[in-house]
Amino acid sequence: MNAQLLFGILAPVGPGVTAHLADLAVIVGVAALLAAIFQRFGLPVVLGYLLAGLLVGPHAPIRLVDNADLAHPLSDVGVILLMFSLGLEFSLRRLIRIAPSAGLVALIECSLVAWLGYFSGRLLGWTATEGIFAGAICAISSTTIIAKTFAEKGIHGRLSEIVFGVLVAEDLIAILLLAVLTAFTASGGTSMSAMFLGRTAGRLLAFLAVMLAAGMLIVPRSIRFVARLGRAETLVMSCLGLAFTFAYLAQRAGYSVAFGAFLAGALVAESGEARLAERLIRPVRDIFAGVFFVSIGMLIDPGTIRHNATAVFVMVAVVVAGKVLGVGLGAFVAGNGVRLSIQSGMSLAQIGEFSYIIASLGAATGAVRAFLFPVAIAVSALTALLTPFLIRGSGQFAGFVDRRLPHAVQTYAALYGSWVQALVARSHGTEWARARRLAGFLILDVVIIAGLVISSSLGGPRLSETLASVGHLRLVAARVLVTVSTIAIALPFFLGAWRVARALGQLLAQEAFPKTSNGLDLAEAPRRALRATLELAILFAAGAPLVALTQPFLPARFPFAVILVVGIALLALPFWRSTTNLQGHVRAGTQALLETLAAQSRSGREGSHKLDDLRAMLPGIGEPTTFSLAKGARCIGRSLKELNLRGLTGATVLAIERAAGQVVFPAADEVLCEHDVLVLTGTGETVAAACDFLRQSGQPAPVFTDGDLVG
Repeated sequence: MNAQLLFGILAPVGPGVTAHLADLAVIVGVAALLAAIFQRFGLPVVLGYLLAGLLVGPHAPIRLVDNADLAHPLSDVGVILLMFSLGLEFSLRRLIRIAPSAGLVALIECSLVAWLGYFSGRLLGWTATEGIFAGAICAISSTTIIAKTFAEKGIHGRLSEIVFGVLVAEDLIAILLLAVLTAFTASGGTSMSAMFLGRTAGRLLAFLAVMLAAGMLIVPRSIRFVARLGRAETLVMSCLGLAFTFAYLAQRAGYSVAFGAFLAGALVAESGEARLAERLIRPVRDIFAGVFFVSIGMLIDPGTIRHNATAVFVMVAVVVAGKVLGVGLGAFVAGNGVRLSIQSGMSLAQIGEFSYIIASLGAATGAVRAFLFPVAIAVSALTALLTPFLIRGSGQFAGFVDRRLPHAVQTYAALYGSWVQALVARSHGTEWARARRLAGFLILDVVIIAGLVISSSLGGPRLSETLASVGHLRLVAARVLVTVSTIAIALPFFLGAWRVARALGQLLAQEAFPKTSNGLDLAEAPRRALRATLELAILFAAGAPLVALTQPFLPARFPFAVILVVGIALLALPFWRSTTNLQGHVRAGTQALLETLAAQSRSGREGSHKLDDLRAMLPGIGEPTTFSLAKGARCIGRSLKELNLRGLTGATVLAIERAAGQVVFPAADEVLCEHDVLVLTGTGETVAAACDFLRQSGQPAPVFTDGDLVG
């Protein structure tokens, strides 16, 4: 009777509800089945969700679901909850701390990948506008895919901090890109107002200021009040209400719901209840995140991949290679070492939700042909499939790269992070005020150059026609005159940017390693190496966005990128010489350390070796620390090459002191023995990781995987 009554109540609702329930049952059921199968065989669950979406999607051979759009609203909820959970891990104080380095990495990476995407699109025969959209599509990584993969693999610590810091900076860049592309398509690609771009940036900053100011006054206090009530469901509902409210406000302001949800999570983290909130929300988040990946799988069209296979695989190569290179270079310049830099690049080698929005904008406005949207979906799906494997293999690949670097570069790479730390520790005073002024001049030079190039491109044809008619010139001669005039006007700004980059590099290097007043400059070698590195980094950080921004407005064969590469190559010569000279400085410092060890040994003193005086006398050799190998350590009997100590931890072994005062400057094949005293150097973090690694005991010797020593 009760069952009949229940069906009687449901019947008037209509067959549509039953159909929706059936579709939802199929979607969730297939996703659950494939997720269980993939987890049973040790494969990433994300891949199971994507395959489930493909099987139940509209492009499957057998139609299992009538309403494929049913999963899309649920997937939006998954994006909001994932971004809110991510924001819980990043308080505002933490975001402010990582903003400069993350912004630098994102600027270098997005500029490089956008230019590669544009250039590849032009090689494929696409129009200039389609090339611009292709570059923008390839530039922004998928926060959702990375958040899910990192959560599954349990990756935290420094690697997580770098990757998600870059993702936040990328989201801000994506918002600006959407605004610029909207203006570009609205004007037919023929004009772009600098005033409009300024208003767009100002509007974004105003939105952030209002949301953060109001949020800091209300959100942390409210969450602390709710938490004191002691009811888990009340806290969950409060957090969900904040997440959806901020997502809605961001969407109404013209921004991404993911961006608003992230801000909500960061504000909740300021309450001190982030861990409790994250633990309570995690089950709900995982359910809807799974639906999000199923919805991506539904968009995969095997026919599109087959008909545009060349374009799809070229763009996949651009995304993977460009992001590994761009993020790797940027993260290394920021002082994160070879291992973490490569791991960060391989973690970010995919595209996602912002790419869909950019592609759909181009298709909806008619700025690009219809094929670009399904190509973007295919590239996103393939890079999402590759992401878990790239993250899993990033540790081994980083070690492979590190082992094949020249010895001088290996030593330099191990020490560079400590130099950046020393520079950051001195980030105050009059010299830094001067550095900020120089950076402002550099930005101004770059903006003026970009403005001249774009103005010449957009207004050059009309100006050439005017000159030809007024000056009675041939049209070709008038065009040459306009081009030469533009180059002549821009040349002083090019030279000014070059001089400012060199002056800024010299100033920062001098700040990290000041000259002493006693006439003996012991920091000359590391200062010279740091200066050469900073000059290269500053030139590339300024030049890469300039090339990416102006290349679409130049003739297809204009060698703007070649000019940048030649300039970097000219600065690379002093960099190579400085790394070679650094070897002598490090060897002398190591010898002094060993002599101190020998003197302590002869005097019979025990305990830790005090090296502070030597560190002050020999700057630029990192944080040299001695470590004695205890009996039973796993590393005894293995060579440095087998251990891959530098590749795993970022620290390097400068020297080894053995019994009877024997001193060894180790090569890769050097085998460690019991009671060896190792002289380690690097940053404080990498040396601590190396000591923990060497302290491990027991048998058999470990086999290291991608999860070891991450973060």
